[in-house]
Amino acid sequence: MAGVLGELDVRTAARRGERFLHVEAGTVVSPSAREVAERMGIELRSGRPAPGAVAGIDHGRAVTRGLYRRSPRWVAPEPRRGQRPLRLGRVAFVGAGAVGAAAAHQAAVAAVADQLVIIDVIPGLAAAVALDIEHASGITGSPTRATGATALGDLGGADAIVVTAGRPRTPGMTRADLQAVNGRVISDVAAAIAEHAPRAFVIVVTNPVEEMAQMLWAESGLPDDRVVGMAGTLDSGRFRNAIATAAGVGPRDVDAMVIGSHGEEMVPVVSAATVKGRPLRDVLRPEVIARCVRDTVESGAAVVALRRTGSASIAPAHAIIEVLDALRGGLAGPIPLTVRVHGEYGIDDAFVGVPVRLTPDGVSEVCVVPLDPGELAALRHAASTISARADRRR
Repeated sequence: MAGVLGELDVRTAARRGERFLHVEAGTVVSPSAREVAERMGIELRSGRPAPGAVAGIDHGRAVTRGLYRRSPRWVAPEPRRGQRPLRLGRVAFVGAGAVGAAAAHQAAVAAVADQLVIIDVIPGLAAAVALDIEHASGITGSPTRATGATALGDLGGADAIVVTAGRPRTPGMTRADLQAVNGRVISDVAAAIAEHAPRAFVIVVTNPVEEMAQMLWAESGLPDDRVVGMAGTLDSGRFRNAIATAAGVGPRDVDAMVIGSHGEEMVPVVSAATVKGRPLRDVLRPEVIARCVRDTVESGAAVVALRRTGSASIAPAHAIIEVLDALRGGLAGPIPLTVRVHGEYGIDDAFVGVPVRLTPDGVSEVCVVPLDPGELAALRHAASTISARADRRR
């Protein structure tokens, strides 16, 4: 029966081990379905399958995969990446502190752009980081060039801007405590983006990230599909690590995601998490899962408590690169980011963490994934709480 073939249909077929899908005459194939099919190596065939045939299933492969996934020797495949990632022209990093410097270095090693410009108000700091990155290229062979600056006017011509500037947390400080002081920084950055880089894609890392992303969007005048907050990517990595440690497997064996906020309203999606392809609730006891959730929510504070004079930098830098990779087509599938939603999940006109699909043009889709009732309620609560905090500041 003709209808619409969407991305979810293609992904479901891939999980079943199918190598091709029959597309009946009159069926509408969505652009995202074609993209995912190409990246996953699934052929879209016109016409009906032969009588008695099951479309696209290699039975031997499917059985082998099913048995192998139940084996303790099962090893997860490498994360699927885009086939032809673009190299961005110019990426700007506002803030040359620990996170900004680490992310800029990783961006150079990964050659995500032809040029990096690192900006910091402290004289010499950004230039020193840029020179250090340039020196490293003699070892890494990276073609990316880096420069340092102190003026926000050097944002001009940036394809993407990563904003890490602002005060980090100290022990006992909540992300909400940072809102007033870091809001002044974001206001200055928003004004500079509006003047010098009105076509850029902006990744906000400064905490509290949801409120700062909303503020930058409102004050810069950028379209809301060009401003995101980097939170769920980092929190999802921490969640996967916690699960892997508890289950005694490698992090690559775990598929898990965190949405909501980058704080107490964080929503680790337990219902969809898997270990070696098996539902998390079939692998770990409820009390162990609860501990994984608690460790994820408290992981940022745990780093702050140990460092005493700063917050995490290595994991956030990796999360920033994941967002840049998704932006340039280097990752297949959605990633969790803080974006402005328009009715998805029953939430309207709020910045909150949800899975989204990125293209070089920005956010192309907010992906609505199944959540259990408790998770959906927690996501809506996170959105309302974030909006209330943002309204109080205004």
